[in-house]
Amino acid sequence: MTLKEYRSFFTESLLTIYPKTEIEAFLYLLIEEYLGLNRIEFVLEPNYEIKEEKIQLLNKGLERLKKEEPIQYIIGHTEFFGYSFIVNKNTLIPRPETEELVTWVLNEIGKPGLHQGKIKSILDIGTGSGCIPISIAKENKNTNLTAIDISEEALKTAQKNAENNKVTIHFTKANILTEAKLDKQYDIIISNPPYVRNLEKKEIKNNVLLNEPHLALFVEDKNPLIFYDKIADLAKQYLTKKGKLFFEINQYLGEETKQLLIQKGFKNIELRKDIFKNDRMIKASL
Repeated sequence: MTLKEYRSFFTESLLTIYPKTEIEAFLYLLIEEYLGLNRIEFVLEPNYEIKEEKIQLLNKGLERLKKEEPIQYIIGHTEFFGYSFIVNKNTLIPRPETEELVTWVLNEIGKPGLHQGKIKSILDIGTGSGCIPISIAKENKNTNLTAIDISEEALKTAQKNAENNKVTIHFTKANILTEAKLDKQYDIIISNPPYVRNLEKKEIKNNVLLNEPHLALFVEDKNPLIFYDKIADLAKQYLTKKGKLFFEINQYLGEETKQLLIQKGFKNIELRKDIFKNDRMIKASL
């Protein structure tokens, strides 16, 4: 079967589930992963003959897409902040909005006066694939990074990602909701905790709802800021004098999150919108 023929077959197989542009993107990723051809080669070589064993690999991917499994889980990796990360059912798939949070943190680290240029001690709470601390470590060598997560399997993936990206992160298993203390003081504490309320599940696409770990996604409707509340309390004790707290947040709860931080005595609170104009991240200091 040629590339042109397989493209037609692949597209027809998924048209009832996905828009055509998304199907094209899936095919490009699978072709690159299994055939080693980039998009330009794909376009320039429509009569490229696909070997039978490669067709079988592509078809396995196709069947998983029919079940609305994320393409990132199918190929086993994704890109975040220009770096490659292993992802699987134990980790959330990193989002572009989180890249914006990392950019904000990096800009803050780069400002003069924060601990007079000394090595920055940073904690990431709920690290998942490790995309936040690893990206910071790649972009700023003068950082000492710790990351915690409740999932042992997620931490294994994060450790592998750190090794693949050639950075050192101190990973620790912990349930932040039951932790009474942290191991030391930190200049920066970051968290992208679970924040999607159960009532918002109807807004979530099946590829996320049916595949990504609910432990890292959802919170109870009656107490949606449970993680922010606990992390803020710990941050009050364990942030250094000029330290900063950064959160990724639920777009519908921006003002509520801001008020929570005000009530706890935080200052210089800044709420920012993401590229989609949704309230998505917040910064505060003591």
